[in-house]
Amino acid sequence: MRYISKNAKIGKNVEFGYFVVIEDDVVIGDNCKIGHNVVIKSGSVIGNNVEILDGTIIGKLPQKASMSRTTEDITLPPAVIENGVKIGAYSIIYRGAHISENVFIADLVTIRENVKVGSNTIIGRGVSIENKTTIGSYCKIETNAYITAISEIEDWAFVAPCVVTSNDNFAGRGKDRSKFFKGVTIKRGGRIGANATILPGKVIGEEGFVGAGSVVTKDVKPRKIVVGNPAKELRDVPPEQLLENQ
Repeated sequence: MRYISKNAKIGKNVEFGYFVVIEDDVVIGDNCKIGHNVVIKSGSVIGNNVEILDGTIIGKLPQKASMSRTTEDITLPPAVIENGVKIGAYSIIYRGAHISENVFIADLVTIRENVKVGSNTIIGRGVSIENKTTIGSYCKIETNAYITAISEIEDWAFVAPCVVTSNDNFAGRGKDRSKFFKGVTIKRGGRIGANATILPGKVIGEEGFVGAGSVVTKDVKPRKIVVGNPAKELRDVPPEQLLENQ
């Protein structure tokens, strides 16, 4: 049993599981595989050769809490999933998200509105990517990492498991705090070790490296390794680890 709107456009050789819902004006390309209990909300655009596993929702509208300072009441464009994307089970891709070609998204991932993910990036199990965030191409965001709203991660970045980023220096207090919201920036090739914490507005310079468990309270210079709490500069990134030498 499934529901597919008469206004949806379905390509060739598309496979559907049980209890699938495809709403009005959805576009699905050729050779896609849609698992059981998948919901694709109105207007969503799915490219060719896309795989969406069981229980996933594409195009969910955001809900705004009364105390929210980063979720806006705005009209969002449809969710777009480009060619060759693979999405795991029980993930949620919000309306206004854009997932580029050949991205791999594991199970239990949440990608909010106004998020762009570049091509060939890997998003690990349980990752949360908050709104107004850009992720570059060829990145790896590993299991249970949290990418805060209003962040920018450039190409070839690496974020290890359980990394936490933040955007609110006022920790929810003060009526004017939203004026100072700023997520993190990870420049091209920047790397962050497991369980590290990056404070609001901090910049990890190009090919900078943050050691596991570190707390970054200052910007990290390009091609430098920082470690500790608070993180302090340790040494240069070894030449053999630089992207130019891969």
